[in-house]
Amino acid sequence: MTLFCTVCGAGIGWLVTLLADWLVTLRWAPLQGPAKLVTSVPEPWLTIGGIAVGAGLGLVVGFVAVHESLSVRVSADRVVLGVRGSSQEFGRDEVALAVRDGKQLVLLGPDGMEIAREGCNLSWARLADAFAGHGYRWADEDPHRDEFRRWVPGMPGLPDGADALLRAREVARKKEEGSEEGRELREELLRLGVVVRDEKKRQYWRTPLRP
Repeated sequence: MTLFCTVCGAGIGWLVTLLADWLVTLRWAPLQGPAKLVTSVPEPWLTIGGIAVGAGLGLVVGFVAVHESLSVRVSADRVVLGVRGSSQEFGRDEVALAVRDGKQLVLLGPDGMEIAREGCNLSWARLADAFAGHGYRWADEDPHRDEFRRWVPGMPGLPDGADALLRAREVARKKEEGSEEGRELREELLRLGVVVRDEKKRQYWRTPLRP
């Protein structure tokens, strides 16, 4: 990912120098001032500088993308999820089912509670093979999907305190999608026995069915 972004950035930097050369030949064009400033740099330093700046920006974008992307390590005795510089580790007996839910990877415990839910851009086929190859159950769709109910403020059926947490999470999500505060509130809801999923900027919830 980082190498790809660096190469793309270098290519874009080179194209910017070509675009600047073209803009200054026009009788009128937007950004002619910046274009003239760029083309005032003599060759080969103009091309070298454009490529270097583009590559540097691409490298930064690549590092950010890697930092924000989910990594998954599956072994016979544990599953490790890494994202945003931190990792979560789950023992074999904690993971009853690994699920693809849209663009998210979900891990369910033996009691039906979610123990992890993370955005995932990895190959779903490879993930399914990795989990199944180590003896974990895998599902291409959440078996509990039909149990989720759309949350509206003040609705009945929620444990004490859950409605207030969902209200706070709604505010946090509007400020920033996937914010750290939103993640913390999700964890608080899980402690109350409430599983939350998001769809089209709406919150849906369920409580695991008890035997």
